[in-house]
Amino acid sequence: MNNLRSSVIGVYRIVIQSLLPSIAALTILVVVWGLWVGLGSVPEYIVPSPSAVLDRLVGNPGFFFYHGFITLVEALGGFLLGATVAILGATVMVHSRFVERTLLPLALLVKVTPIVAIAPLFVIWFGFGSAPKILIAALITFFPVMVNAFTGFRSINSDVLNFFRSVSATKSQIYFKLRVPSSLPYLFAAFRIAVPLSVIGAVVGEWFSGDRGLGSVIIIAHNNLDMPTLFSAILVLAATGVSLTVFVSYLEKRLLFWHEIGVIS
Repeated sequence: MNNLRSSVIGVYRIVIQSLLPSIAALTILVVVWGLWVGLGSVPEYIVPSPSAVLDRLVGNPGFFFYHGFITLVEALGGFLLGATVAILGATVMVHSRFVERTLLPLALLVKVTPIVAIAPLFVIWFGFGSAPKILIAALITFFPVMVNAFTGFRSINSDVLNFFRSVSATKSQIYFKLRVPSSLPYLFAAFRIAVPLSVIGAVVGEWFSGDRGLGSVIIIAHNNLDMPTLFSAILVLAATGVSLTVFVSYLEKRLLFWHEIGVIS
């Protein structure tokens, strides 16, 4: 019971600390937005009023939940796939200089290639289902996770490493008991970057394929000059990205409490 209560309190603190400044800034933005639209008589097909966007959200929440859930699943699928491949690649790289010199330039090539240029190719190769969206989300999350994982695997205390070797520890023991724990702060830093990127990747994929997801909603609303729907989809996307980032931050605080204590001391 006490553990459950402390977990709830921990979640509450994370949410307040992470969201309160954002909520205050968002409130100011909405007020300025409403005043500008109202006093400037801006047409709705250019910028809708906050009330019009709210009416669209409240009027059909199931519509945005359905498409938002599809985008969320695609983004998380891409994040898990990209992070897994990235960590495996970093694991091989840290044990082989040859693989490091071979894989890093290829990863950099993927990083500097605009994802919008690759998305149409993925649609041609993998069809109009969820596969291209997941792969695009995985591709855009791959590089930051791989670089941070590789840095974390290499950032180990040399004295501790020498101790492991002095007791004849195997490479797998050094990896799981030394390299992996040392890399966790770097990995979670990468996850905070990669999770919102995965949402972007899924949306870009939806622009080019399929009729489901918030990306397709944005494209259709844009073509129809339906600005309330377009702004509503953007707000749902923003809320999704913020929620995922807060969740990753919560996991980091729960799992890396030892790292926080070390930093504070």
